[in-house]
Amino acid sequence: MLWWLANAVILLAVVPLVLLLANRVIRPALEIQDYADDVLEHGVKLTEHLVPVPALVDSDELISGVTGEAVRYVTALRRMV
Repeated sequence: MLWWLANAVILLAVVPLVLLLANRVIRPALEIQDYADDVLEHGVKLTEHLVPVPALVDSDELISGVTGEAVRYVTALRRMV
């Protein structure tokens, strides 16, 4: 009889408690998995937009070269006016 009582206590008290605690751990873990998938998806999309960044170095060099010529041109125009 004591054996059946212990089984009933385990079935009615311990099992629901374990399920409740497992639910509290599993739900945030699944949310973290969703966030990680979202970060991965958008991180890959971000790298696609970073492909033209090396061209900015070339643009900066070209602008530096043009700036010197533009200053000389404006200086020459001021002397003419």
